[in-house]
Amino acid sequence: MSQPEQIKLDDILSCRGRVRILMLLSNVMELNISEIARRVGLNYTTANRHLIELENAGLVQQKRFGRIRIYKFSDANSKAQAIKRLVKEWQPNRA
Repeated sequence: MSQPEQIKLDDILSCRGRVRILMLLSNVMELNISEIARRVGLNYTTANRHLIELENAGLVQQKRFGRIRIYKFSDANSKAQAIKRLVKEWQPNRA
């Protein structure tokens, strides 16, 4: 596995689509691209492009099952865990 690219925080958080994906994945274990796209209101191609960028940054990782790709937060990446904590802190309490 290659080193994650050094991508700036403002590049990651400057796009509403990427932020929505990060918020979604912080609340669920893992999802395929079609389900991610549906839940965040993006088309498949746009969601896929954002996921590739997030994967290149080391924030999410994918598992392949044939043609199906499943995405989740990268558990080993400290920056991904920091963003996950930020999202959980920022979201309103759910009772």
